[in-house]
Amino acid sequence: HVQLVESGGGSIQSGGSLKLSCLASPNIASVNCIAWFRQRPGAAREGLASIYTGAGTEYYADRAKGRFRISQDKAVNRVYLQVDAMTPEDTAVYTCAADSRHACSWYKGPTATFTYRGQGTQVTVS
Repeated sequence: HVQLVESGGGSIQSGGSLKLSCLASPNIASVNCIAWFRQRPGAAREGLASIYTGAGTEYYADRAKGRFRISQDKAVNRVYLQVDAMTPEDTAVYTCAADSRHACSWYKGPTATFTYRGQGTQVTVS
């Protein structure tokens, strides 16, 4: 069983950057893939990025290319999502999730399902 806890959300002004953190217990090596997705108010879930925890290979949804970066630190069992040049349209609940059933690239998509997911962290851009 894997537990995921997000942190780093909050309120930020347009143009700013935020680095969200996903702590995986017992460790990120327990799953093959950890992903980030978000849900904006009144909108469907949007896949953003995923990372293969074995080699650190990164995968991005088209909407996330350029301003988003996913990374991992195995020493502290965290996966991060850096978001730059934020706008009010980035206001959403950001959630990390993990799974091992499919190729990691699949988990960046909007229809991915996950065995494990965190509670999410609210990000508000004004």
